[in-house]
Amino acid sequence: MSAATPPVAEVAWRGARRIIRTHFPPIDLFEDIADPADWPLLISAEQKTNPRLATSIGNLDLVPPARRVGGPGASYLMAPFTHASPDRPSRFSDGVPGVLYAGDSFEVALFETMHHHARFMARTQEAPGWTSQFREIVLDVTGDLHDLRGGGHAAELDPDCYEAGQRLARSLRADGSDGLIYPSVRYPDGECVALFYPDLGKHPLQGRHLDYHWDGERVDLYRDAGAGAVYRLS
Repeated sequence: MSAATPPVAEVAWRGARRIIRTHFPPIDLFEDIADPADWPLLISAEQKTNPRLATSIGNLDLVPPARRVGGPGASYLMAPFTHASPDRPSRFSDGVPGVLYAGDSFEVALFETMHHHARFMARTQEAPGWTSQFREIVLDVTGDLHDLRGGGHAAELDPDCYEAGQRLARSLRADGSDGLIYPSVRYPDGECVALFYPDLGKHPLQGRHLDYHWDGERVDLYRDAGAGAVYRLS
């Protein structure tokens, strides 16, 4: 390990949180067929009669066969990788390959996604009002991850520029890293993980449905759609 390479920490989180848009539906192949070894043959057969299958599944080749997961909830783990796109860069990827991000609490996931949603709304000059619907995913995270919590990583954790983080992630991936753990940039005292493979997430379950309110400058409210409760954000 070079002097510039972060140390590795064992991470075992129960009840981590991830928040995603509700317009990403579960993918039947990942949910219904538990053994990923069966997927290539099933995809080949199904594509002969269902040309929309590839759009639903995404690019399965972006996930190494040994790291694929199947069964209930597997869509929430696989989709960030099979639907990776250069149109959606992030802190630790220029869009491809994919990354699964999660926070150690609901508040972390909420504030991280609120920030990115607000940037999108401002960039597209959207009118104030209740906007996109989201769903909370509850999952466990286990793995040995490169650790940015010890300081000295200001460039990689820059609030606005992702270039250093993307460079670091490319280097770590090339050396066989499974991902990173790092302090949340949007929620003080919170922590996030950036997982490079779906099998580092376990037991994903759908939690609450959420709505975000855009006031023209920021996300100022969120709503628990199931309970109907509205919360103001300071």
